[in-house]
Amino acid sequence: MLILPAFLLMTGFYIAPILQVLAISVTEPTVGLDNYERLLTNAGVQRAIVTTLRIGIITTAIALFLGYALSYVIALASPRAQRWWLLGVLVPLWISVLVRAFAWVTLLRRQGLVNEGLRSLGAIDAPLELVWNEFGIVVGMVHYMVPYAVLPMLASMREIDPRLLAAARGLGASRFTAFSRIFLPLSTPGLIAAGVLVFIFSLGFYITPAILGGGKTLMAAEWIKIQILDIVRWGMGTMLATVLVVAILVTLAIFSRVVNLKRVFGAGA
Repeated sequence: MLILPAFLLMTGFYIAPILQVLAISVTEPTVGLDNYERLLTNAGVQRAIVTTLRIGIITTAIALFLGYALSYVIALASPRAQRWWLLGVLVPLWISVLVRAFAWVTLLRRQGLVNEGLRSLGAIDAPLELVWNEFGIVVGMVHYMVPYAVLPMLASMREIDPRLLAAARGLGASRFTAFSRIFLPLSTPGLIAAGVLVFIFSLGFYITPAILGGGKTLMAAEWIKIQILDIVRWGMGTMLATVLVVAILVTLAIFSRVVNLKRVFGAGA
């Protein structure tokens, strides 16, 4: 009875809309699985899915690499330095994703700061195509996702007793050996949590790909928007939305087989 209000709230705000989306996907324009059959026959749907998976995997890999390095530095820093590092990690989260996307457009466009800087240094003769393509989308998404990668990894690293590394060094282990044999295995739960979080967020990204992709590189969320609002094909749009939800659930199910997700996300000891 104590959790009944929370259950009703979840049902009303999350489960019911998802069920409605599922119902539309099999009833518009006709009842049946015609929309899902287009997953195998429609090149546009397949291209959007492949593009989403490719960009999501690349974004996750880069965000994990940068986030792990940053988390490692923060975890081993002094308490005062940790506060400043955390402030630097958290500040981007307080800035609108829309503002950050347009800032990257300003930096990466043909007449932007990056191209003009490279030309002034003589590194390039003609402006590079750094925006309105997959490269620009990945840059913007990585910038957004790194803080989400840092937080779970840092929480995991803070639980590692630094005396373990000192003991390993005292027994003759090199810095690399102490890191690879002790620190990395103990921080793996945080690494997995960050990977799941970043990849799931990447699957449903909309604003950053829409702005930095310039409509030339369509990810799943933008493709859904076009189907529902522009073409008014509710069946196709909700079909891919349902596929995204299922993909997220399958991802969580797979990882739950590998690790204890309750412990990874901090719900258990």
